[in-house]
Amino acid sequence: ENPQLSSLDKTDLAFSEGSQSLHKPEPLEKVLNVVRKLMALVLILTTDFFQLSERAAMDASYVQELDGILKEARTIENHLKQKRESLKQRFTVIANTLQS
Repeated sequence: ENPQLSSLDKTDLAFSEGSQSLHKPEPLEKVLNVVRKLMALVLILTTDFFQLSERAAMDASYVQELDGILKEARTIENHLKQKRESLKQRFTVIANTLQS
């Protein structure tokens, strides 16, 4: 053994030698195929993420548009209620005038 190696280096060396005996190195082609599959999966997931982000943005714009429509509808409803109340008062005045 080399006396210059620290005990930590000896442990690392023993572990790496032991791990080589436990696992056969994979052929490069097989490793590349796995990497390609992982890259394809990442691409698919990234594409899906961007599509979902775009849909979420569209949904948010729809919600804003619907909020605007709802606000406008409430404004119109309040205006119509005021008009109805005004007409009721006018009809009451007319009816009272006709009865007199």
